[in-house]
Amino acid sequence: MKALLSTIFFFFLISDIVLSQQKIKTSDSLEITNILFKQQRDWNKGDIDAFMEGYLKSQSLVFSGSSGPIYGWEATRNRYKKTYSNRRKMGNLKFDILNIIGLSPTVIQLQGKFYLTRTIGDASGYFTLNWIKVNNRWYIISDHTSSLK
Repeated sequence: MKALLSTIFFFFLISDIVLSQQKIKTSDSLEITNILFKQQRDWNKGDIDAFMEGYLKSQSLVFSGSSGPIYGWEATRNRYKKTYSNRRKMGNLKFDILNIIGLSPTVIQLQGKFYLTRTIGDASGYFTLNWIKVNNRWYIISDHTSSLK
């Protein structure tokens, strides 16, 4: 009986999670992917300030990497400028989008992979970006990036 109840509970829990995903408007997914690939182009030009335009300029922004979370737009920009202080360190960036999930009409999650080609050694890894729609424009509100070793 316990096993049956556990199975039924698990089924309802999973179906609720699956059914709670929001359908993403084509215009929203296109806007988000356009912003992401603009960031890729800006990075490859060496323009961190333009790259940061994809992030919500707010203290609510969080970037999580191997050193732990960093809060705020300014602190995130400073981290990028410190870590990637010259073109050699920045290299050439390429994004691959793996999945986009609608969490609500104004929140979308995107999972992807990045490749950084550099003369000092290539890097790659995965990222999860949570996007929020503010004043009819999408911005990254949370970035969790993990490098492969």
